[in-house]
Amino acid sequence: MTAPVRTFKVRRRVTPGQADALARLLPGYGVDATRPFVAAQAFGRQAPLVLEIGSGMGEATAAMAAADPGRDVLAVEVHTPGLGTLLRRIEDAGLTNVRVLEGDAREVLADLLAPGSLDEVRVFFPDPWPKARHAKRRLVTAGFAALVASRLRPGGRLHVATDWTSYAEQVEQVLAGSEEYDVVARDRGARPVTRFEQRGLDAGRQPHDVVARRR
Repeated sequence: MTAPVRTFKVRRRVTPGQADALARLLPGYGVDATRPFVAAQAFGRQAPLVLEIGSGMGEATAAMAAADPGRDVLAVEVHTPGLGTLLRRIEDAGLTNVRVLEGDAREVLADLLAPGSLDEVRVFFPDPWPKARHAKRRLVTAGFAALVASRLRPGGRLHVATDWTSYAEQVEQVLAGSEEYDVVARDRGARPVTRFEQRGLDAGRQPHDVVARRR
């Protein structure tokens, strides 16, 4: 059997502060990656659910969750340090509408989330894999877009942001070739500028946002 192509690089150096947050807060905010995710049970209410893929250090996740308390957020991240920092942000802001899960987002979509259960999927600055020979490792492909569409409710949205022009072009091509989406915006909306994005701006890379609506 051919192993799935990894779309991310693993980074696991955890600081003492991150380790403390993981130990104290993960039991309350973490999600079991071996069982189907039921939002009403995880959050104790019925509310629209946002899936954030690659929450990084949690700046955008925490800020957007605080500004949008009527929706719940499931933040999926493969890097343990990022989860530790996000948990600290959740605690500092007193957020009750965020849960975290460490794992591969494709597996989460395929195995843990029910069809039509998502109001929005956010993919902010995924690993760009800028070299041509590595392009197959990029997360946003036709297959990924189809999987996301199966989990979005009709009218739900997919929001992708990248500061690599070639990746933005790939996203546009994927969505243009899909019968399941209409591109409705190309602006950042409520997405805040994070330190990661600012480093790209300082290096001369401009962010590209693509927002598509599920038909």
